[in-house]
Amino acid sequence: MGEDLMKTALVLSSALTAVAFAASAEEITVMSWGGAYTVSQVEAFHKPFTAATGINVISVDADNPATPLKAMVEANNVSVDVADVNTSDAVRLCDEGQLEEIDPASLPPAPDGTPATEDFLPGALSDCAVGNIVYSMVVAYDASKFPDDKPATIGDFFDTAKFPGKRAMWKSAKTTLEMALMGDGVPAAEVYDVLGTPEGVERAFAKLDSVKGQIVWWEAGAQPVQLLADGEVAMTTAYNGRIFAAAVTENKPFVAIWDGQVYEYDLFVIPKGAANLEAAKKFVAFATGTQPLADQAKWISYGPARKSSGPLVGLFQDGKTEMAPHMPTAAANLTNALPSSYEFWVDHEAELAERFNAWLAN
Repeated sequence: MGEDLMKTALVLSSALTAVAFAASAEEITVMSWGGAYTVSQVEAFHKPFTAATGINVISVDADNPATPLKAMVEANNVSVDVADVNTSDAVRLCDEGQLEEIDPASLPPAPDGTPATEDFLPGALSDCAVGNIVYSMVVAYDASKFPDDKPATIGDFFDTAKFPGKRAMWKSAKTTLEMALMGDGVPAAEVYDVLGTPEGVERAFAKLDSVKGQIVWWEAGAQPVQLLADGEVAMTTAYNGRIFAAAVTENKPFVAIWDGQVYEYDLFVIPKGAANLEAAKKFVAFATGTQPLADQAKWISYGPARKSSGPLVGLFQDGKTEMAPHMPTAAANLTNALPSSYEFWVDHEAELAERFNAWLAN
């Protein structure tokens, strides 16, 4: 009888220990964009965060995390704790009350003590979002398709006579219209002034008309790289980090054209109603520290959103490729570069998206 009681006590003790462990084993779910970008976050943010805090990170992906995040909050059924979104979505979702506010004072200072509010690049912090990277949409081409003359400008993307072959573009009014105008000769600094007029909108669509029959439309970030790899297109618009990853890690003959790049931030946000709010805030603060943001650049060619991270950016994970020249923010890459205007898109997205979709349908 005593032996049975002891066995029962041991079983109960083991069960209570398991329950206690389960209760203490915190975890959060982070939603991002997939591909090489998610890999860079897992290596630079998720794994070190778990090692430092014991909080497990579950990684999930979406073509655009803002879309499912909005649906979750509106349905009052939030299953992610942190999401990675672009600037215009971060501003819009915050204005709609769908995000938790994030106090900049909760973010770590730079190593020299500079407050986070002074260390992040302009526009990288807002009421509900903390920037992590600067990325860009660029034109890229398959060098094997052009053995002699090489495309070099955004205008060359639209010149199918000199540079024949199908093109691929993001199925979105955003960046597509800006690139069309730059391809038609509008300097980057004047794009939004032009696009803000009815005449400018007509000009952008007229430029797209010139290649409409040659365009393959893509919707997810991995698709343009695959379209190039499969030989379905000769040139494409694509996220610069995807092109870098394919060229450097897979030895694909892909080349990015920085002329006419459209760059912006991606930022971490916390959806209203996140189940693990405090752990989510810890993750955002950790991941956007100086060293983690610099470490991400070992995995993908996106620029860190903190000034103090820049000098710490070194070699790619291959141990030989200098990352600085491959960043959207490299001086040589900014000659005719357009910072995406979230103010413009917050004001005009609905009308231009409607016009774009109608144009696609015709």
